[in-house]
Amino acid sequence: MADAKKRVALITGGASGIGLATVERLLASGWKVAIVDRDEKALEAQRKQYGSAANVLIAPLDVTDERAAQAVVAQVCDQLGGLDGVLNSAGIAADIPALDTPTDLFRRILDVNVTGTFIVARAAAQVMKERGGGAIVNMASVSGLRGSKGRSAYGASKGAVVVLTQVLANDLARYGIRVNAVAPGPVNTPMVKAMHVDKDRAIWSRHLPMRRYGEPGEIASVIEFLLDGTRSSYMTGEIVAVDGGFRGAGIIADD
Repeated sequence: MADAKKRVALITGGASGIGLATVERLLASGWKVAIVDRDEKALEAQRKQYGSAANVLIAPLDVTDERAAQAVVAQVCDQLGGLDGVLNSAGIAADIPALDTPTDLFRRILDVNVTGTFIVARAAAQVMKERGGGAIVNMASVSGLRGSKGRSAYGASKGAVVVLTQVLANDLARYGIRVNAVAPGPVNTPMVKAMHVDKDRAIWSRHLPMRRYGEPGEIASVIEFLLDGTRSSYMTGEIVAVDGGFRGAGIIADD
């Protein structure tokens, strides 16, 4: 296990939302962090934020590009000194009724959310295997645990991430690599803010015992725990819902 002051993490989708919140928490805890994202504008904002800090690497990446992912993993190891943790946070979403969902969109969402997660996790695991272990956290969703309206593509992709996480945990445990996932409920990220109009927020809030959306930092704190082998060393193959009570709720009383 790497010294706490020398641990290195790679965060996909790291320039905004839950990915960025995780970057901030890990840096505050002494990790070196690679921020990768396909959004060049968002990356530029992080370049301005962190400048030429020795403990931060910023690079563009389309997670569906296998060669690019392998190159970024190699770059992280070369510039930051290794790789101990990965958060697969890059993803896209849609809220469209099944009968109105174009097949091309369905394929694209699965390609980014599932294939992209696999590509980065495998590239990282190949390095972690040689280093004696590490931790991978995948971004699932409560939409991959329960059937919600308009989520035929997104829900299918996140359901696949759930099983992929469990299979990777099984296959990689022998190498000291732990693989877990978080399954957020509705969170105030840029993606959710763009998708959820007032009507959507009212529907979600009615089904949340906590009656509110989460904040990115509330998810990031759980991710940090799962990446930290000093605190979650006996956890692998788990899907941790961070959802304001959505998954466990039955009938909710009206206020």
